[in-house]
Amino acid sequence: MNDHRVYTDRDIHLALDGELLEDERAAFARWLEDNPPMKAVSERYAADRELLRDALAPVADEPLPARFAGFSEAGADMRKVPRRAPWWRAAAAAAIFVAGGAAGYFYGMLRAEQSVSSVLRIADDAVAAHVIFAAEKLHVVEVAADQKDHLVGWLSKRLGTRLQAPDLEREGFRLIGGRLLASGDAPAAQFMYENPEGARISLYVTHCAPAAETGFRLYEHEGARTFYWLDEGFGYAVAGSMPEDMLLRIANASYRQLLSGQDPSG
Repeated sequence: MNDHRVYTDRDIHLALDGELLEDERAAFARWLEDNPPMKAVSERYAADRELLRDALAPVADEPLPARFAGFSEAGADMRKVPRRAPWWRAAAAAAIFVAGGAAGYFYGMLRAEQSVSSVLRIADDAVAAHVIFAAEKLHVVEVAADQKDHLVGWLSKRLGTRLQAPDLEREGFRLIGGRLLASGDAPAAQFMYENPEGARISLYVTHCAPAAETGFRLYEHEGARTFYWLDEGFGYAVAGSMPEDMLLRIANASYRQLLSGQDPSG
């Protein structure tokens, strides 16, 4: 089993369903521990299942209506089924659940479509901005790293939140500067980093729907890839042209610093 594999939401659902391959379970558990955003997603999915189970429990406890006796696989004697409630109550509950479920489904689909569109736009914009500016020789950034305080303060003011440029020295990358970009009709910030070999990665930050939240997701386009996530009304994306495991390590380091609000360098 390759511990460097990048798992997805599908794997989380497989694990919760007990359907993840046995020889992958240990590596998957380690991966969750090493990826706090995805661990949070897994815990949220598990909690949602418990809520759904609790919500359906009252209906599940209702006796099977006599009119459905013919569908019993075992042909059990329906006289043994305790009639704790009129059949119509269970039917009404089922009808309400189905109607509510249908409405919720279509509303959820609409919200999901809007959310997916917004999320993919952030990922696509982050990759496009990285491809364009990482290739620059003289104008890679608007404000250089020697004016870091000014850069962070300026971008924070434009985005309306307290930003920070994570210290990625331990990952082999130093900040070289940043710039202000546009994401639709909203401002976006880009922090650019470079390693001694000249490879560059960037952190992209912009606004997103306040209710949106995701774990790490991978997006690839135009020879570059990004790990991106949404949190508390902002979308974040770490982009670069490098192997997934290396970029994931950098994204994790960025996430931890952004989450804690601390810059190890200062």
